[in-house]
Amino acid sequence: MRKIYYLALIALVGLVFSSCQQSTPTFYLQDLQGLWLENGDSTEGHFVRFTTEKSDENPFLLGREWTTSDDKHEEDLIKQRNKDGFPGNGWFKYDLKSDGTLTEIHLMKNGGAEIPNGVGFAVTKLTDTALEYYEKENKSWKYKFTKVKE
Repeated sequence: MRKIYYLALIALVGLVFSSCQQSTPTFYLQDLQGLWLENGDSTEGHFVRFTTEKSDENPFLLGREWTTSDDKHEEDLIKQRNKDGFPGNGWFKYDLKSDGTLTEIHLMKNGGAEIPNGVGFAVTKLTDTALEYYEKENKSWKYKFTKVKE
């Protein structure tokens, strides 16, 4: 009888400790894809689109970003790419791991050459309507986006 109480006590302690552990959220690439608006102001907004278009480098996909207050629009980026034959300013390559590691490699044109500018982020929230992440190198640089319904 004593052994049964002892085993029950061990099982209860194990159950308490296992329920105290926090689970790590899992993030999915398809939830990230689409059009996002930073801080909710579409008149002077900073937009980011995570596309399903594959880049020239696996596993990266292509994305683009623009700010309407600079009189830039998504159509301008697409026209420039069609004219030049490759993505340039405003375009980036990205990848999202299930642990929330988001990598963006921004593409910048400099005399026709692409100059990669890699930035690592940690995603803290990704839902149907909200995206939040911070830059790993400078944790005070936080970004909050709202998904735009198209």
